[in-house]
Amino acid sequence: MNFGRILTAMVTPFNQHGQLDVEATKDLVRHLMANGTEALVVAGTTGESPTLSTEEKLMLFKTVVETVNGQIPVIAGTGSNNTQASIELTKQAEQIGVDAIMLVVPYYNKPCQEGMYAHFSAIANTTKLPVMLYNIPGRSAVNMTPDTTLRLAQIPNIVSTKEASGDLEAIASIIEHAPEGFSVYSGDDSLTLPILAIGGTGVVSVASHIVGNEMQQMVRNYQGGQVTAAAMQHRQLLPVMKTLFIAPNPTAVKAALEMKGVTVGSVRLPLIPLTAEQQAELQTVVHPTMNFFVS
Repeated sequence: MNFGRILTAMVTPFNQHGQLDVEATKDLVRHLMANGTEALVVAGTTGESPTLSTEEKLMLFKTVVETVNGQIPVIAGTGSNNTQASIELTKQAEQIGVDAIMLVVPYYNKPCQEGMYAHFSAIANTTKLPVMLYNIPGRSAVNMTPDTTLRLAQIPNIVSTKEASGDLEAIASIIEHAPEGFSVYSGDDSLTLPILAIGGTGVVSVASHIVGNEMQQMVRNYQGGQVTAAAMQHRQLLPVMKTLFIAPNPTAVKAALEMKGVTVGSVRLPLIPLTAEQQAELQTVVHPTMNFFVS
């Protein structure tokens, strides 16, 4: 499956009572589709998945699938550190009609490489959906090696990986040795262009909530051979990408969306809203009329 170049790891909108906001979710999906997003990753890290109940995840998947209406792929975050629970959620997501699933490296349990392989293969073998792996050692406390990723890439429906290790050498090894058609995405906005330069496919992005069209323009320039222009645009976007992580994700991107008039509400505990100082810092790089690219 071709997921595109700019995928958005979508935030989960909550209302003023901290409940899932279905109407705001629909509005957010439409906003993202109109602003450069080629696929949506739902109920991932940026979607505050640890705080979502199974019922909320299923409602979120259903709402996004219905709103997208086949226009772009919907990738459901069904991974967890509980293999059987992930299998059950994957089956339910498949029935709802998502286009693919994303499976994160199990967190807290700290499995070995063979345990990771067994975990991912067990889930993949219970579904016909395409699978995107998600390696994020900063949150899972363990790193999936390129060798394990490449072993998993031999399973027919494991077709992609989101790499948030920040290790360009490891990512290059995956790209070099993966089967034809296996896609490798950056899990870090700031590495979008470097990963494209070594043969990666694109990015699963947080910043695309705010600068999706600009990121698309950067990628188009790179693909069109306008490397100098793409590099300049990448540098101009870096302050936005950096500032969106001044607090634990997705605190800042939710605040940035609200600044731009897109209602998504606040974060759930144990995350807390930005401080006044952080809000002021965010406003220096994000406001409704800002021109992100300087000629």
